[in-house]
Amino acid sequence: MKKMTICVDLAHRRQLLCRLVLGAFLLGCSAVYAQAYPSKQIRMVVPWPAGGLVDVAARQLSQRLQTAMGQAIVIDNKLGAGGTIGADQASKAAADGYTLLFTSSALTINTALGSKMPFDAVKDLERVAVVAYAPSVLVVNISNNFNGVQDLVKAARANPGKLSYGSAGIGSPAHLTAELFRSRQNIEVLHVPYTGAPAAMTDQIAGRIDYHFSNAAVALPQIKAGKVRALAVTSAQRMPSLPQVPTMAESGVDKFEADQWLGLFAPKGTPAAVIEKWVIEVNKVLAQDDFNQSLSSAGMTSAKPGRSESFDAYFKQDLQQWSQIVKAANITPE
Repeated sequence: MKKMTICVDLAHRRQLLCRLVLGAFLLGCSAVYAQAYPSKQIRMVVPWPAGGLVDVAARQLSQRLQTAMGQAIVIDNKLGAGGTIGADQASKAAADGYTLLFTSSALTINTALGSKMPFDAVKDLERVAVVAYAPSVLVVNISNNFNGVQDLVKAARANPGKLSYGSAGIGSPAHLTAELFRSRQNIEVLHVPYTGAPAAMTDQIAGRIDYHFSNAAVALPQIKAGKVRALAVTSAQRMPSLPQVPTMAESGVDKFEADQWLGLFAPKGTPAAVIEKWVIEVNKVLAQDDFNQSLSSAGMTSAKPGRSESFDAYFKQDLQQWSQIVKAANITPE
């Protein structure tokens, strides 16, 4: 019995030693790979149209990263299925750091909606860094008497089901943000889905809907032109481009943050040292004033420098929030 115990103990020690040696070997290989990386052109998949919000942020980021990386970063716009086609291609690319994905919170929203996707957004992608936030703005028609969020809430409660809000379509960020607002304020309102944000804004200006949560890029020109009135922004802090407009929290709506995020991902299995290299370089860009200003002019705010682990936690929290809203409102994708 004693000899058997000694044999088992020795076997266990050998197994542990082998694991330690293998781990050290892989770590060494990863470090060597990271030192040589990148040695060729990098592809950044953007599953949204050129010139759009996500594309603008991706190009502003890549332009500043090319020098630091020492290689060209090519933006590859792969459109379709609400960002799913491009994200799927990126998730299935070689996990060598030469293909990355730059997309938005549509990724968590599509997952929350139960959309049929050929990949798992949680398991098949590595979260690298949050780069920017795109706040929404709660806007109303200038002909009504809503001068603040609480005016709107009081009117909705006094007239259940009579006020209407628009969105860029069923399951869009604008739709889910409005449902989050409705549930938090316990109001009964009518949803009017459109085929996109510009169409919703057109009817907002015409007074055919009472309010909607517009992305800032679409809302800013109309607010400045005096065609709609901004009541609040969905970000934690006021937007530099709309300093006079309060946040939802300042307007009496607690724990309400519904910005769209824009972030960088890599295929699952990408070497940790390579991801760390991207995190370090992205953080340097996030600290640059000219980068912050370029995003602000496009209706976005830059994220604060952070860690990939913090993005992972934020991603899962965002997914949980939208999953709860989808379930409570019984929203199904079109």
